[in-house]
Amino acid sequence: MIESHKKTVQQAHNKPVRTRFAPSPTGPMHLGGARTALFNWLFARQHNGKFILRIEDTDIERSKPEYERDIIEGLKWLNFDFDEGPDKGGEFGPYRQSERLDIYETYLKKLLDENKAYYCFCTKEELEGDRQAMMSQGLAPKYGGRCRNLSKDEIEKRLNEGKNAVIRFKILEHEIEVHDLIRGKIKFDAGLIGDIIIAKNIKSPLFNFAGAVDDYEMKITHVIRGEDHLSNTPKQILIGQALGFEEIKYAHLPLILAPDRSKLSKRYLDTSLNDYRCKGYLSQTMVNFIALLGWHPKDEKEILSLEELLQEFEIKRVQKAGAVFNIEKLDWLNASYIRGMEAVDLVKELENFIPDEWHKNKKLLIKAVAIEKERMKKLTDFKEGADFFFELSDYEPKLLIWKDMTPSAVTDNLRLVMIELEKIPEIDFNRENLEAALMFLAEAVGKGELFWPLRVGVSGKQFSPPPFEIMEAIGKEETLKRIDRAIKNLS
Repeated sequence: MIESHKKTVQQAHNKPVRTRFAPSPTGPMHLGGARTALFNWLFARQHNGKFILRIEDTDIERSKPEYERDIIEGLKWLNFDFDEGPDKGGEFGPYRQSERLDIYETYLKKLLDENKAYYCFCTKEELEGDRQAMMSQGLAPKYGGRCRNLSKDEIEKRLNEGKNAVIRFKILEHEIEVHDLIRGKIKFDAGLIGDIIIAKNIKSPLFNFAGAVDDYEMKITHVIRGEDHLSNTPKQILIGQALGFEEIKYAHLPLILAPDRSKLSKRYLDTSLNDYRCKGYLSQTMVNFIALLGWHPKDEKEILSLEELLQEFEIKRVQKAGAVFNIEKLDWLNASYIRGMEAVDLVKELENFIPDEWHKNKKLLIKAVAIEKERMKKLTDFKEGADFFFELSDYEPKLLIWKDMTPSAVTDNLRLVMIELEKIPEIDFNRENLEAALMFLAEAVGKGELFWPLRVGVSGKQFSPPPFEIMEAIGKEETLKRIDRAIKNLS
């Protein structure tokens, strides 16, 4: 199915598929950007195409190198390898817009020379006055064309006088039709747009112009981006038509909504991809989660690896309606991935989440991870839940007492446990042998009466894994030491 669709896409364009992820480095990478990158990456990989990273950093004041690094590191963490991009190079570079100003200047001059763009000298006060006048007449506010027909001599005169000017693009009033890969046919009335500003000056292009030029120059065939860019699409199409660019296919992804289907709150919007990483979410989880934000496979399967997504993904199955963000589902997915991992692999993921000294006892660490992973939702849970494996903290002696037992009765039971454990050789100190050795005692004195103080004694916690698992992990010597400590605490 995918192979036949791949041929259809290639035949429709008669050229290699090329998608792009074009973030602005004005802040850290967020879930919306990660989802856009994923869908572009999947589409390109499915069709044997290229996935390009372009950094749109023409906003010099807000663009920061650290944000660009955050974006690139985020893509690498998610395993979205890009074929061309900053510091990697490619046939159509450079891949930072700040390094492409000469290219934009060439195309701006072309539009100016062909009278498809013009200098506008309108002040903020004049523009605001025109806007208010249109609104008072019940009209949608747009640029009224005050500077549209200035003569070349008048323009030259004002520029020589040093008057502030921007460059506007002439938009002819007609209907624009877009065949969106997700939404189908969309029509726009260009008459409602007005002449848009495409550059602050000949050296400072703005978003819509620079993007249209770059998509053409970089041979982009498909622009897959968020629904919030839908209003930019007709503008970029018109710019492309004016410059004789080839047609591009567009697909607009649904907005990400809160569980009550309202606009997603800043609590989540301001959470960067790296924040989720630092909170202990796996990269596999994040890929799976963002893939399901607005898309679903045919069989409604919820846990999909990146390889499975490559097989299952179809752009036509992306929904038009908003995608609901569900933190409970994210936690459930993360817990599922953690449970499904081998302990050795999970230890690698935990490297930055646990004290360095825990790594020194690799054997114990692997055993602790194997036990605790069943109770973990996030990687950060391990440090708090598994600390007792490595060092037993102080705890209240009364925690050892089961229901209405007396301290002396608890002490007696723990001494009986020690006698039985002493009989088991270190080499046979495993869960099966421990359970077999102690179960008959539990039948005699009561399971709660025996196992509650034993579990607390070896863990120091009110809630922990079963005692047999803990004792096998920490070994015979440490187990006996902890039980002896519990007896002394009660004394």
